[in-house]
Amino acid sequence: MLSVGQLNEGVVLDHIPAGKAMDIYKRLKLDHLNCQIAMIMHAHSNKMGQKDIIKVEAPLESLNLDALGFIDHTITVNIIKNGMIVEKEKLDLPKKLINIIHCKNPRCISTIEQGLDQVFYLADAEKVIYRCQYCDEKYHAVKKKKA
Repeated sequence: MLSVGQLNEGVVLDHIPAGKAMDIYKRLKLDHLNCQIAMIMHAHSNKMGQKDIIKVEAPLESLNLDALGFIDHTITVNIIKNGMIVEKEKLDLPKKLINIIHCKNPRCISTIEQGLDQVFYLADAEKVIYRCQYCDEKYHAVKKKKA
């Protein structure tokens, strides 16, 4: 059996759908953090069958929870202090996304103006539809399939 050391201080991202940890690693830009990170992929799970887990030895503030909520708001965020889970952060679909997704409308000011933030607002939570703040272009996120 594989054993990964205990995290003393940091964050554990749990209940990640199997095979998605690397995508989350890249989208959260975890490679830019100067800390230890452990990724466990395809771990056994009673709840999910298989899951991925990411352990980050960094404070919660170093992670973009809006990006994580957009990627998958069902992921469990465990905050670790002194080797113990002290809090579980519940994610929601963010109401506003800044520089997480990009407008595909070639006439949108956000694609023309360099340095302008890409801002989207949640237009339909049920269908997971975001719209560009500037041109109202629709961004339809891929909805997670139910098991």
